[in-house]
Amino acid sequence: MKKTFAIATLAAATLMGAVSFASAQDLPSVEDTYKDIEATFGVVPGHFKSYPPTGVAGAWAMTKGLVVDPANKLEPKVKSLIGLAVAAQIPCQYCIWLETKFAKVAGATDEEVAEAVAQAAYVRHWSTYLNGMQVDFETFKTEFGGD
Repeated sequence: MKKTFAIATLAAATLMGAVSFASAQDLPSVEDTYKDIEATFGVVPGHFKSYPPTGVAGAWAMTKGLVVDPANKLEPKVKSLIGLAVAAQIPCQYCIWLETKFAKVAGATDEEVAEAVAQAAYVRHWSTYLNGMQVDFETFKTEFGGD
């Protein structure tokens, strides 16, 4: 189950289009990248195999850093609930499916999943209204206590 959680989180992070800014000469070869992915997750997911060879090492470096680095501050459940909220707004059916699955594997309840999606809807609602009405940003900030 831990392996499945890791693979899904990896897939979701990659599918959300994150980009690594490391230079090509600092990155391992495609073959070494695949070996590292397999050593980490037990499999090289298809979306990594289909990723452009010139970008797969950078995509893996970013994904590995955000998903499995022990220095990360956010717990897996929180990361998945954030990912789910973002995925619901994009929308990305792959990410929604994976992040929901992994949030639950990490201990999220159905109520927490629903609240994360509702939070995304709430932010999207007010963003649409505030931007559409061209509410003055400086006035808005002042109304909520300034900087």
